[in-house]
Amino acid sequence: MDDSQMWKTIDAERAATADLLAGLTDVEWTYPSLCAGWTVREVAAHLSVGYRIGVGGVIREYVKARGSFNRVIDQTARAEARRPTEELVAELRGAVGVHKTALGQSVKNAMMDVMVHTQDIALPLGIERHMPIEAAVVSADDLWRIGFPFHARRRLAGHRLVATDADWSVGEGAEISGPIEALVLLLAGRTASIPRLTGITV
Repeated sequence: MDDSQMWKTIDAERAATADLLAGLTDVEWTYPSLCAGWTVREVAAHLSVGYRIGVGGVIREYVKARGSFNRVIDQTARAEARRPTEELVAELRGAVGVHKTALGQSVKNAMMDVMVHTQDIALPLGIERHMPIEAAVVSADDLWRIGFPFHARRRLAGHRLVATDADWSVGEGAEISGPIEALVLLLAGRTASIPRLTGITV
C-alpha cells in the first residue's frame, strides 16, 4: 500500500469508529477496553488527540511524564477523556481527511494504531468489526519490524506466525495460525484474539 491508500484506510477507520462511538450508551463508554487500565472513553480520547499535539505540546507532556513514553500516552488520553463524549466523537470525525501523523509516527504506525484501537473498543462490547486484509498485512509487517513499544519479535520468539486468510508469515518455530486481524492483535500484545488462533493458549 502507498501512503494515499493507507490514508484512505485511516479515514475510513476513523469515520466508522466515530459512528460506532456515537451509538454507544453512557454505560458502554465506561466498559473496560482491551488496553489495560483504559475504558472505552480513554481509547476514544487517545484516537482523537495524537495528531493535534505539536512539538511544544509533546515536550511539555514528556516533562510532566518524567520522560516516559507510556506515561505520556496515558496522561494525554486521561486528560482528553474528561471531555464530553460528544466532543470526543466530533474530534475523531473531524480527523477524517486530516493527513497528519503524531510526532515520530509513520503513516503505517497511524494505520495500525487506529485499526488496533478500534478492536480495543469493539471486542469488549461484543461489536464485530473487521480489519481490511491488505491493511492488516501491512500492519502485521510493521508490528513485527518496529520493536518498541510492542516487542513482538521478542515476545513471540520461537514461533512462526501464519495467516490463514492472507499470504503472510513471519518467524521460525512452533506455528501459530489464524486470521491476519487476529495475528495483528497478538503482535500488538492483545490476548483477546487468542481463541481465534491455533498453536497458542492463554
